[in-house]
Amino acid sequence: MHSSPTTAYPPLAEDVEVDVAVVGGGIAGLSTAWELARAGRTVAVLEADRIAAGVTGYSTAKVSALHTLVYERLRRVHGEEAARQYATSQQGAVERVAEICAEVGIDCDLERAPAYTYTVRPEGTEALRVEAEAARAAGLPAWYTEDTGLPFAVAGAVRVDDQAQFHPRAYLLALAADLVARGGVIHERSRVVEMMGGRPCTVTTEAEHTVTSHDVVVATHYPIFDRALLFARLQPRRELVVAAPLACGPGPPGMFITEDEGRRSVRTAPYGADGRRLLIVTGESFTPGTGDAAASFAALDTWMREHFAVEHTAYRWAAQDNDSGDGIPMIGPLHPGARHAYVATGFGGWGMSSGVLAGQMLTGMITGRSVPWAELYDPRRVWSTVREAPALLRQQAGVARHFVADRLHTAHVDSVTDIPPGSGAVVHIDGHRCAVYRAENGTVHAVSARCTHLGCLVAFNAAETTWECPCHGSRFATDGTVLQGPALRPLAPVNLHLHLRDDGGAAP
Repeated sequence: MHSSPTTAYPPLAEDVEVDVAVVGGGIAGLSTAWELARAGRTVAVLEADRIAAGVTGYSTAKVSALHTLVYERLRRVHGEEAARQYATSQQGAVERVAEICAEVGIDCDLERAPAYTYTVRPEGTEALRVEAEAARAAGLPAWYTEDTGLPFAVAGAVRVDDQAQFHPRAYLLALAADLVARGGVIHERSRVVEMMGGRPCTVTTEAEHTVTSHDVVVATHYPIFDRALLFARLQPRRELVVAAPLACGPGPPGMFITEDEGRRSVRTAPYGADGRRLLIVTGESFTPGTGDAAASFAALDTWMREHFAVEHTAYRWAAQDNDSGDGIPMIGPLHPGARHAYVATGFGGWGMSSGVLAGQMLTGMITGRSVPWAELYDPRRVWSTVREAPALLRQQAGVARHFVADRLHTAHVDSVTDIPPGSGAVVHIDGHRCAVYRAENGTVHAVSARCTHLGCLVAFNAAETTWECPCHGSRFATDGTVLQGPALRPLAPVNLHLHLRDDGGAAP
């Protein structure tokens, strides 16, 4: 975000008609829009905020077909053909990024490098040997190795060569410019709040302007329109990231991830004009609205310094991922009755390859081309329902726990005056639960604590100064503005002056 320009595409200011409306301006939405424009369709992209500035703008940007330990599970649960289709489609997305960079002439720090899934535990090596064999059988150039180039000992690793890493905003801003040159239109600050997926399709913004189209694609990371109840099959998580300049040398030669210690993921990126590299480390994660983000940042920073020679921590941030119940992204028709409405979601932390893949797949479906792996990624897939059941039950039990248990607390703090500057808390005021934030200057902002998606109570994330819903991952600014869906409407404002005593406590 710091090393790329801002954008200023105009909001939608009138009703328009196009062939395809794409809701969402991240990698999935922009890739789909560009592929469609290249295929001769007229396209309008509608983004609630700024393009490539949400989840994609904060991605660690690995473009890889090696997704930790996916191939043995795919082969065992769904068969060898499913594993082959996953490998072929994901590696095809890696190659598609390189092809588009060459075709459009995009300078986005694209680097080809090996990807590793490693373990530091001797007892974990057998699973990696099996995974290497399964990935190789699926068609990837994978093998087992104990040599990774990391500055610490590993017990073993799966290696796949010729993967990629890049600057995601540099890539997508260039893609967006080329989309417009091909006749596509982009409208920022145009939050879509209503969709009709019939024939024709219509999407309507907060400002009450409508786009009418033959087809519509919902590429909002978490589907904001969900007649198929996909939210019951998605588990949101926030993942924290720290980055620091390497003290010397180019750093580890590749992209690395391990399931050990919870999870750790490492890569480097160009940093400045003098050939230096920035080390990027991620892995601490939590369900939005739960956990201690500040402590998790500290743990991640400590791990980075214990394993690498780095300078000051230059950046700290977080991104949000959605995991599907069966571990396979959902790309295709939005619901069983959909004929012209499509969705791309559930990327499980691998959105760079899956977002590009979504652009290829959805364009094929809309233009009538055959998509060999459509059934594998189909959001309507029935074959996964039974296998997903245990994960779905655990997830919905967690949702129910938050929905009920959070309401049993009469107050998270006793009064507004108990909230220190720079912090927030849920306060029970006059029979209502209010999400109250006190700014550093003492100014108090109060909104309803009920998430506008399905009514769960939000919680305060002190590290990011946001309100977050633990049920389905909606996130809000301290003034209630929607930062991340599936919520469409802001948290309702509360006038504390009507509810406070003269001493600042809650009115009786």
